[in-house]
Amino acid sequence: MGLNDSSPGAMRNGRGLTDQWAESVVVRPRTTERHITVHKRLVLGFALSIITLIIVTAVAVALSLRFDDCGGQDRSGGRGETGSRGSGGSGRLNGSRGERTGERGDEEVVQPWKNSRLPGSVRPRHYDLRLAVYMDNFTFSGEVSMELECVNATRFIVLHTDRLEVDRVSVTAESAGGRPANRPGGGVMRIHRHFPYPANQMYVVVLHRELKPMRVYRLNMSFDAAIEDELLGFFRSSYTLQREKRYLAVTQFSPIHARKAFPCFDEPIYKATFSLSLRHDQQYTSLSNMPVESSSPADEDGWVTNRFARTPRMSTYYLAWAVCNFTYRETQTSGGVTIRLYARPDAIASGAGDYALHITKRLLGFYEDYFKVQYSLPKLDLLAVPKHPYAAMENWGLSVFVEQKILLDAEVSSSSYQMELTMVVVHEICHQWFGDLVTPVWWEDVWLKEGFAHFFEYVGTDFLFPKWNMEKQRFLTDVLHEVMLLDGLSSSHPISQEVEQATDIDRVFDWIAYKKGAALIRMLANVMGQTLFQKGLNDYLLSHMYSNAARDDLWSKLTQAMHSEGRDIDIGEMMDRWTLQMGYPVVTISKNQSEQLPTHYITVTQEHFLYGEEVRNNVSLQWQVPLTVAVGNASTVCMESLLWINNRTETHKIGQMDDSTWLLGNINQTGYFRVNYDLQNWKLLIQQLHSNPQIISVGNRAGLIDDAFNLARAGYLPQGIPLQLIGYLPEETSFLPWHAASRALYQLDKLLDRTDDYRLFSDYVLKQVASRYHQIGWPTNGPGTEGNILKASYQTEELQRELIMLACSFGNKQCHRQAVAYISDWISSNKNRIPPNIRDIVYCTGVSLMDEDVWEFIWMKFHSTSAVSEKKILLEALTCSDNTFLLNRLLNLSLTSDLVPEQDVIDVIIHVGRNPQGRNLAWKYFRDKWDILNARYGEALFMNSKLIGGVTEFLNTERELNELKEFIQSSGVGAGPALPRALEIVEGNVRWHRLHRRHFYQWLRKPPSSTFG
Repeated sequence: MGLNDSSPGAMRNGRGLTDQWAESVVVRPRTTERHITVHKRLVLGFALSIITLIIVTAVAVALSLRFDDCGGQDRSGGRGETGSRGSGGSGRLNGSRGERTGERGDEEVVQPWKNSRLPGSVRPRHYDLRLAVYMDNFTFSGEVSMELECVNATRFIVLHTDRLEVDRVSVTAESAGGRPANRPGGGVMRIHRHFPYPANQMYVVVLHRELKPMRVYRLNMSFDAAIEDELLGFFRSSYTLQREKRYLAVTQFSPIHARKAFPCFDEPIYKATFSLSLRHDQQYTSLSNMPVESSSPADEDGWVTNRFARTPRMSTYYLAWAVCNFTYRETQTSGGVTIRLYARPDAIASGAGDYALHITKRLLGFYEDYFKVQYSLPKLDLLAVPKHPYAAMENWGLSVFVEQKILLDAEVSSSSYQMELTMVVVHEICHQWFGDLVTPVWWEDVWLKEGFAHFFEYVGTDFLFPKWNMEKQRFLTDVLHEVMLLDGLSSSHPISQEVEQATDIDRVFDWIAYKKGAALIRMLANVMGQTLFQKGLNDYLLSHMYSNAARDDLWSKLTQAMHSEGRDIDIGEMMDRWTLQMGYPVVTISKNQSEQLPTHYITVTQEHFLYGEEVRNNVSLQWQVPLTVAVGNASTVCMESLLWINNRTETHKIGQMDDSTWLLGNINQTGYFRVNYDLQNWKLLIQQLHSNPQIISVGNRAGLIDDAFNLARAGYLPQGIPLQLIGYLPEETSFLPWHAASRALYQLDKLLDRTDDYRLFSDYVLKQVASRYHQIGWPTNGPGTEGNILKASYQTEELQRELIMLACSFGNKQCHRQAVAYISDWISSNKNRIPPNIRDIVYCTGVSLMDEDVWEFIWMKFHSTSAVSEKKILLEALTCSDNTFLLNRLLNLSLTSDLVPEQDVIDVIIHVGRNPQGRNLAWKYFRDKWDILNARYGEALFMNSKLIGGVTEFLNTERELNELKEFIQSSGVGAGPALPRALEIVEGNVRWHRLHRRHFYQWLRKPPSSTFG
């Protein structure tokens, strides 16, 4: 969108800004001469007054020019300066410090629009927003009328706009009844000037006189803008129905993009109510947060206007609307809430949305019962769109999902796909309470909503499918183990971190906020107990509903819940250590070796866990660690004890122990920390796993595997310990330990897959996998088994899938033959008989082993299928080829054509990089196309960090490290913390090769009877 000339003296209507400001300068008036004389004294006086006038005028002009250079603009003049888009700030509602001015000339000193946060001198109470949407040329026009309350006297109204062409602006004073004040001009306030300040995405209205505190005013603005093609603000998308391309337009306002669609106070704390009307061509349907209150019939142009009911108080980024020609299915809860799922007509007709609609109805009831707070709106729409920057967005009453996260085709979708879809829906429905109803005060505490929603993904899914056992099992591998990888880096950050600028806001939306937030909430729930935890959450929601809250508000309510049962624990004191410090501890437990103490004492130490051995110099970080400890031997495990570890080293009394007794810490992995032991205890635990693994719980078996591999990678343990530990896996019958091992082995695989001795490693893995793989076999796909994913044994199916994936990935010949046979049968019969749960493994294996014709066949199927889940795995399979020509072709097609959906481009590049044959290719392609990729995805949360991390995480040579350093030096601007994190990970990969690879391979060369460690 073009900007007008921003030069200080820009002219319109024949008048420059400098003239206007020159007029406001007070100068000494000239005295009328009654008698004209040539007296020397009078001539001198007259000359001095002329000189004084010239000097004062020059000073005034200079000040005016300086003010204009700072970004002012008279609406009758030219635009202010252009600047980078963005806004941010610290975490409190600002006051209007320094705004009360006695002289109008003080404006050039105050300039509240220069701050990154809104000044807080006025706040919105209600928005009346009217939009006309032109889908033929992708533009829209609007009028917004804002009811404002003045908090502190000010002449400035500062709010947000971005890329909007503001046309008319007016301000009126309102009486107590909300009508214009009874005074000449109907309460109209005289506007001195109004202008945009693009550097902070702000718009400024300067009044001739001050707004008065406790008074209500109305700000009216009209504007025009484009319906963008970049997935933020009010953007457009398209799909094909019966070979006809159709368009829709939808909003994505989180975190700071409502300002792209209408002028507003676009910070979370400025909650207000909204009344929206949408005018558009009658062939489209329009949706918003609330139901349609009234609708005008089509006019002579074939346009309709829908007026939506007034919303509750909410933040701007939860307002939403859409204009589309979708159809829907609906259901209703027992409480009368109408739930609709809107999607492409063909998707609705096929029933692809029925599953999500069904579970949403159950989830509303679950959350109402769990939180003891009713859902607040009369309806909830789920909108499935073809293109969206994120998996979903929890707009209140109108949640938007990308199609592949909500549409389910039971005939072709795997159980893992169904699980992922389920958890996305569970997450977004949770946000209707944590986020929509109670909103974090500021972005530094975004984990208050995202951490809770991520935690409840597992709790809510357990409600829907108890046999999946998500919170006690999959949470460990998919959340706890995952985020500890990131949080063990020195480039990590506290979960609550200061947010000052717009770029900082993007930074806080990462896996630390989501996954660490969820892990800490789970730890806290286990410390408190289920009943008190729910009581505290209920009090928190009831106290802050329709308002904002900070972490201390949550701690206060949870502490009150504890005290109500006589438990004297200060939750805030405990949790501040976990939320305001980065990282987590490694807790080392050892039997006390002192002769002065009996054998039932243990020594416990804590230190900050870091992967980089050379950066372990921060001895100041300590946590309040709720450590559960159990003692056991070959046949039994004794009752666990809860120990609070507050100091660096402590001694605690535990049950009676002897030389054959082992210690086990962090029972069921409810705590957010790693556990290490003395080498003798590791030996006893490994012996226990080999002789009778069932003595140790499935969660702790998975935890021991993950801790051992990561402690060894960080240098806390010898490299042989985790390898010897997984030697028990042939006896393991549960999915979770296999999954934990698979994740750890996958990391090692990417470190080693280009080394000369790689076969030593792959053969060792296959040796562990072989017996269980052959025993469990491949799934059958006979008549009646398709679409039966709800009824199948989830744990058995997932174990089978995990073993097949390990066998095929590491080169089991029988696994390869089976995959090739399935692909060959599909090609020859044109009937896909591959069981849905393993299709991704078979597709990838077939593409990697077979010729170019198979790649072309998969490419053709990718374009012809309409099932979104099938499209996803077909596209990923194309990245598995060993043919670099085909990989390069795919990379180029993904970025330069419409053949690959825009949100899938990043996944293509990442998956090519995970292929050993494509790693260099993807790395080079990423660097060559960085400017294009950054321009396209730079503003979308997660996108850049996901891309940077995915492409770089498996680089591990000195050459690749130097290339990364050069890239950061030349192109690192705008990537936030992702590049420093990538650099630390690659440095760690290179360091592991230098320090540990030789010892790792040495252990693998030893015979099985080799000594420990």
